[in-house]
Amino acid sequence: MSVEGRIVENQDEKKCTERLMVAPLLDWYAENARRLPWREDPKPYYVWVSEIMLQQTRVEAVKGYFARFIEELPDIAALAEAEEERLLKLWEGLGYYSRVRSLKAAACVVMEKYGGRLPRRKEELLCLPGIGAYTAGAIASIAYGQVAAAVDGNVLRVMARLLGDASDVGKESVRRDLARRLEDVMPKEFPGAFNQALMELGATVCLPNGKPLCAQCPVRDLCVACREGTWENLPVKAKKKPRRIEEHTVLLVETGDGFLVRKRPARGLLAGMWEYPAVCGKKGEEEVRKLFGLKDDAAGTVLPLGEAKHVFSHIEWHMQGYYVRMRELSPSFAKICFENAEFYDIIVDGFPAGCIPVGWERLRADYSIPSAFEAYRKAMEKLLASREKAQTVRGLERNG
Repeated sequence: MSVEGRIVENQDEKKCTERLMVAPLLDWYAENARRLPWREDPKPYYVWVSEIMLQQTRVEAVKGYFARFIEELPDIAALAEAEEERLLKLWEGLGYYSRVRSLKAAACVVMEKYGGRLPRRKEELLCLPGIGAYTAGAIASIAYGQVAAAVDGNVLRVMARLLGDASDVGKESVRRDLARRLEDVMPKEFPGAFNQALMELGATVCLPNGKPLCAQCPVRDLCVACREGTWENLPVKAKKKPRRIEEHTVLLVETGDGFLVRKRPARGLLAGMWEYPAVCGKKGEEEVRKLFGLKDDAAGTVLPLGEAKHVFSHIEWHMQGYYVRMRELSPSFAKICFENAEFYDIIVDGFPAGCIPVGWERLRADYSIPSAFEAYRKAMEKLLASREKAQTVRGLERNG
């Protein structure tokens, strides 16, 4: 048989497998679907918000965020009117903050162009900020019952293993081809359930890390990877470039007015978020003292808060943290703070421009600090609790 003949035969086998998987997959989903708030009440707005939150984030982590977000912003009109600072605070810890900015931008478009109702058609959804092919397919199928594929990483993995397909799933052409084929076999009565069944299978059975739970899979008898033991090699992904390593010293600086924080630039990594001061490179305790001009303990306190690491998509931050308490703000602070950021070399009221003192409780309640600094927030909480306990003991001793 010619190569062309084998390809045609293979395509026929794929089509047959794709048709045969539908019924057992839907039956399995009906019995095994996890109870999730956006599934219990699949309003278009709920589906939209949940799908955006679920990008790059585990389901268990999203549940609490989703509940708080919907309570605070129950509909598209409320989202469109929300102030950015409040949005970022609601999103704090989820990461990829451009997602929530796009949510608000899309909500404004929906209010202006569609009277506050998300459009039904996938083609119209794709025109909204932050909504790509996957999210548009999920909204159209789950919320509106439209025949529209929603191809995410879980679906790509399930289908690559099921069909023994070694195509590079990182290619957009592969995703588009799979979406087209899935729409050919998608049951018109249950498009949302079909899409969610594939996602659920990938999330709970055909696992991304570790051996898949093939014994629990409803389509294992159809699966090439299960039959041939090739699950470790599928799906195929082109190797990514190694992440760039950046070293930083993070400084939690307390003055008489509060802890110093600054807002990052409006563009780039963690755009518009608040952060603690930082300098390039990992500094030792004595280096930090010299940077702040602290010659002895009478001038101020420097305590190490440990090392931490945070991984972004293309960058890794390797950090060393310190708590710095100053009796009065050193003039040298403005020079060392953000030494690698040209935006903050202007002094306003004794502070680098954009850098302000905030009380700790208010900082926690109202300011969105990225999860990259979570280790230092926790370390500072522990340190403050210890200090409060010591002050209480001293007070009791004086009054004793």
